[in-house]
Amino acid sequence: MTKIKADPDGPEAPAEACCGERTYHELLVNLNPIAQPLASRRLTRKLYKCIKKAVKQKQIRRGVKEVQKFVNKGEKGIMVLAGDTLPIEVYCHLPVMCEDRNLPYIYIPSKTDLGAAAGSKRPTCVIMVKPHEEYQEAYDECLEEVRALPPPL
Repeated sequence: MTKIKADPDGPEAPAEACCGERTYHELLVNLNPIAQPLASRRLTRKLYKCIKKAVKQKQIRRGVKEVQKFVNKGEKGIMVLAGDTLPIEVYCHLPVMCEDRNLPYIYIPSKTDLGAAAGSKRPTCVIMVKPHEEYQEAYDECLEEVRALPPPL
């Protein structure tokens, strides 16, 4: 018996194409109830670009433990949280820490996309982007938009 090779243009190819990249509105379905303020689609893209530039300069903090440690030390930056992280107890204390220290924070819809923007195959629930002169313009633009959003109730 010989094996029959699957046709690469067969019925499986369209299924992969539709499930590979999810739209912004599809990602909003999985949001936590605490995910406020939520970034718009445009601001989410700007944040991903800023994170990619920060990774090149090694100016990010990734993960709850690392971000919490450096916030306690007094480090400044924009905190980007994933809105689809479960259980929410893992990181629900971080927005309170940000408000106490007057740090800007924002939620985005997907931890998978947040991890990918940071150059990792692993999903990440929180990233802190620190300011740097190489990408200062992009950082300032994101910071201005994050601060303009209404605070959560």
